[in-house]
Amino acid sequence: MACLFEEMGGTYTLGADGMYYPNLELPEEETPRYGKYGRMRHTYLREHKKAYYTTLLFDGKLVAHLNEMDDAATAQIKQITKQMAKSQGITEALKVQDQTAWVGAMNNIRNAGEEIVFSELIYR
Repeated sequence: MACLFEEMGGTYTLGADGMYYPNLELPEEETPRYGKYGRMRHTYLREHKKAYYTTLLFDGKLVAHLNEMDDAATAQIKQITKQMAKSQGITEALKVQDQTAWVGAMNNIRNAGEEIVFSELIYR
């Protein structure tokens, strides 16, 4: 009578102590390329969504999820920043005229965009 592990294609290796140990390995994942937002999502999942984190990890989908979240967050922040700068009249002319004011305005816009992305993507 075979056990479920063997029926699913599982194999065992005989250890030096005479015990049989299952040959377990995690599925191969894609290469990590995520940055700041992927790392933030990783920390959030690990600390607050442990079951979902573990499921992604054991299914071999964690890195793909983090790459996807990082890409989506970066694109959304870029789009929000562009739209908000246009609506607030922050232009290249302002950058040439008063660089300090332009930098301050763009930092405020970027921070506002990040807060939106944090609530909609990263911390959900």
